[in-house]
Amino acid sequence: MVETKLFGRLVALGMIAGLGACQGAGGSFSGSPEGIPIALESIDGPSSKVRTALIGELNTAATDRKVELVGATAQARYRVRGYLSAEKAEGGTKVAYVWDVFDSENKRAKRLTGTSPILVSYTSLAALDKETLARLANSSMDEIAEFLSASKAEAPVRTATVALDEEPVAAE
Repeated sequence: MVETKLFGRLVALGMIAGLGACQGAGGSFSGSPEGIPIALESIDGPSSKVRTALIGELNTAATDRKVELVGATAQARYRVRGYLSAEKAEGGTKVAYVWDVFDSENKRAKRLTGTSPILVSYTSLAALDKETLARLANSSMDEIAEFLSASKAEAPVRTATVALDEEPVAAE
């Protein structure tokens, strides 16, 4: 009888320790965007120079958040298309971003939006500096990583394809 109680207590302690380990950093079942490749297909609005700089900042922000960015032609679970615009605001300019995330069936799975104030008086995206681009990339990737983490629990995982006009292949 004493052995049964002791065994039950040891099992309970083991379960509690196991559950506690899941609560630590990175221990969540769906708390990390790791393993979900996304393809950045396009960014409309800025010049090619600004677009290239923003892509560099997005790559850095993605790496910091363990988001796997792949090329536009690679297989990915999601495909992302972005849009930037600038408008005059009180005390400067406001840069707005929109990220449309598409799933494997080319349906929009999520739209992420935000703005970033800039303390200058221009309304052209061509003049965006590295600091502003880094801020935009960080806030954008925070939202994308959060979306990917939440979607990680969804099943089944299918990849989004590049071509939209292909016929599906039936399983034999």
